[in-house]
Amino acid sequence: MLVVNTKSRTGKEAFEEARAALTARGVPLLSTHALSQLRHLKRVLDEAVSQGARRILVGGGDGTVSCAVSHLLGRDVTLGVVPLGTGNDFARSLGIPASVEEACDVIVQGYTARVDVGLANGRPFLNAASLGLATAIAKRLTQRLKQKMGKLAYPVAAATQLLEHQPFHVRLKTDEQALELDVLQLVVGNGRYHGAGNMVAPDAALDDRRLHVYAITAPSADSGREGTGLGQLADVATLARVALSLRSGHHVDHPAVTYLRTSRLEVDAEPVQEVNADGELIGHTPMRFEVVPSALRVYAPALVPETPAH
Repeated sequence: MLVVNTKSRTGKEAFEEARAALTARGVPLLSTHALSQLRHLKRVLDEAVSQGARRILVGGGDGTVSCAVSHLLGRDVTLGVVPLGTGNDFARSLGIPASVEEACDVIVQGYTARVDVGLANGRPFLNAASLGLATAIAKRLTQRLKQKMGKLAYPVAAATQLLEHQPFHVRLKTDEQALELDVLQLVVGNGRYHGAGNMVAPDAALDDRRLHVYAITAPSADSGREGTGLGQLADVATLARVALSLRSGHHVDHPAVTYLRTSRLEVDAEPVQEVNADGELIGHTPMRFEVVPSALRVYAPALVPETPAH
């Protein structure tokens, strides 16, 4: 079954392209659906599985794929991803090409991999959940901005939000340690990428059974200048320096970054913080994060195959 979110950045144009590409490659489609409203996704998926579909092919961005997984987790299905969004970080973590034709080739080749799924207060996520700056940016990333600016929507939203952002206090607890920090951003990653190609950590992987966590601490809080003009300039400068190393993954070595690996994490914040996961606002602190190992079977390039699944 093929379902495409036509509200994703290139979804409307890509629906027919994906259907034609799969048909030309001999993929039997039980049904195809072009959805303009994700609230219909659960019904479509339930009907497809009840009718015997065991290969669910989803076209859309990270939010669409994450939403589909929340309805498919625990079912005997294989997920195929056609990346059509702005960030496409799950596809990037899997090594799935960005073009519709090449993504369909991955599905047709039939190799699958088992990947972990993160849970945030029981809600599944694939890439990363975040508090702070990334969440504020996500709120500014309107559908109109993403449609108009494409990948430039992220830096445009970030630049707008940067000068308004304030630090907050977090209490973090893993199985091994507890710590408190004044931070500008906290990211809890299941996959390797978030925010349209930023690395959670260079060694993060979708099958390593670990959450990778990084926090950008606020120099204004350490210096006692929190809320002042000079303090805000110091925070902005720190964010800018860390941002320059997010693509390479070198941010984990920056002195303003605290980096953790864990299978479970409890987060509380003061003041209360909204939580964003895979580009969607999902709730607020306190939040418990955990990882479900090998919870999802997905089509992936044949570099590290689990098994052919024709």
